Amino acid sequence: MISPLSLEQTQLKESLDKILLSPTDPSAEVMEISGYKLVYVNGACPRNYRVYKADSMIGVIFQHITHWFNGVDSLGYAEPVDAVVGLDEFLKVADRLTATTEQPLTEEELLDKEFDALTSDEWERLKKYVPQVKDLVAA
Repeated sequence: MISPLSLEQTQLKESLDKILLSPTDPSAEVMEISGYKLVYVNGACPRNYRVYKADSMIGVIFQHITHWFNGVDSLGYAEPVDAVVGLDEFLKVADRLTATTEQPLTEEELLDKEFDALTSDEWERLKKYVPQVKDLVAA
């Protein structure tokens, strides 16, 4: 006798196997467009595709009836290549932004911030700060 639980587990495993097909799998539905591979995952409307650049998955795009969407912006694209390029460009910019190491503000810069905008750590830094006075100017 097959229990409903074992049937659900079998169906889940089968659906996961289909979702996780690599772009090189012969049974994967693959669409190649200018340097990218789109691998169909599931869905009717929207249809979901994993986007690969070289051998790396860079994200997911969605095909609706008349437009394509990439999930990182709210634009609807007429062609899948535009949605993919939009996704790729977003990731490049995001990578550049996270790659730059953000330097903490100096105490002088913290003094210019509104006091409501200061974090508790910044307040602690300012409590310990002793300004270096080089030249006093009468106001």
